[in-house]
Amino acid sequence: MKKNTLIMCLLLLFNTAYSQQKTKKGFGFGALPAVSYDSDLGFQYGALVNLYHYGDGSRYPKYDHSLYMELSTYTKGTTIARMRYDSEKLIPKVRTTVDIAYVTDNMADFYGFNGYQSNYNINELVYPQTSQFDALNLSGKKYRLFYKNERNMFRAKTDFQGSFGDSKFGWVAGYSFYNFAMDTVNNSKLNIVKVGETLFEKYKTWKLIADDEAAGGNINYFKVGLKYDSRDQLASPMKGIFTEAVVQTAPKFLNQRFPHTKMAVIHRQYFTLAKDLSFAYRLDYQMTLGQDRVPYYAQPLLITSYLIAATNQGLGGKVSMRGVLRNRVIGDAIGFGNFEFRYKFLRFEWLKQNFYLGTNVFFDSGLILKPIDMNPSVIAANPTYFNDYQSGKFHSSAGIGLKVGWNENFVISADFGKAFNKQDGNTGVYIGLNYLF
Repeated sequence: MKKNTLIMCLLLLFNTAYSQQKTKKGFGFGALPAVSYDSDLGFQYGALVNLYHYGDGSRYPKYDHSLYMELSTYTKGTTIARMRYDSEKLIPKVRTTVDIAYVTDNMADFYGFNGYQSNYNINELVYPQTSQFDALNLSGKKYRLFYKNERNMFRAKTDFQGSFGDSKFGWVAGYSFYNFAMDTVNNSKLNIVKVGETLFEKYKTWKLIADDEAAGGNINYFKVGLKYDSRDQLASPMKGIFTEAVVQTAPKFLNQRFPHTKMAVIHRQYFTLAKDLSFAYRLDYQMTLGQDRVPYYAQPLLITSYLIAATNQGLGGKVSMRGVLRNRVIGDAIGFGNFEFRYKFLRFEWLKQNFYLGTNVFFDSGLILKPIDMNPSVIAANPTYFNDYQSGKFHSSAGIGLKVGWNENFVISADFGKAFNKQDGNTGVYIGLNYLF
């Protein structure tokens, strides 16, 4: 991955709120032009707004209702139209989250299956200087099509969380509908000259992606699970535990083509080391239950009871392993961990709003625990693209970040990550909203 330098020239901040200097009451909102950067997606432009209602302020920094809306586009071809509503007051004693999004990705990443079993060749990003290449007057230009495909996703998601009495233990449940439209990159639309087959096309030719799943499809998921949540705050906890065990199933009566079931166990823990200094970590394990075939476009989806980003897929990229190529690590069972120190080094008030500046130092790592089955004869016949599968191989990265907190709940985030292995890329820069977990 090419190293990038980012200059953030302007953040337009405005707020309308009934407020006190220490405690927020009533309505408030944070709004930004959606100016951000992601090494996998490019520069983002558009607009977003997050409306909050804090009630009488007795629960601050917790809110009673939150409504998030975004419409934005990235320069590498991704468009996000999203609305998320989150409340612990709509249904008494039940946290209700509704998330509707349409995400188009003209240059989605596809690096094959099973991590290091699929060879990542940086030279594929620049096609060789052949006579055909020179005749097209493309010398010296990079055309990053080989590891790309087109991926358009519509998602409608409703999640519920509740507690057992006054305890920290509780339950989670939900329903999600996905529609995936998958295709090869439309190079004519993007005005990019295509030379040779993409890896996605090769996988279809080799039947590693079956004909009945190649174009995408619909998935209906039901989710149920248990949780333990003792966090002191949702956006940036300083102490507590949030652990969940969730089963997510696409039952056959609603999913005739690819019924399947997955399970995830996610543990997050937060420690206060000193005032405004904390250590946080997340361990995530996800696997397919039974022998049902999961369509390739659903394998990157990561299960969670509460979705923070517009998408939650990987492994690799801003929501799982920062600095590792997006979707670099795809398997039938995966595990990963994130470990970071967080420090809020400056707090101040401005226009009667509470702000802080913070930094985080992190280490991310993940691996394939069960590979996706691939035809051994295809692997043997194409040593350029495949390696022998070896279990226990970690994909790791480390880096540093900067955070700007606004009334505790609205957090502007910037992270820089560096992959340890060139097979996972080089560096990644991610600017957006919220802590990773």
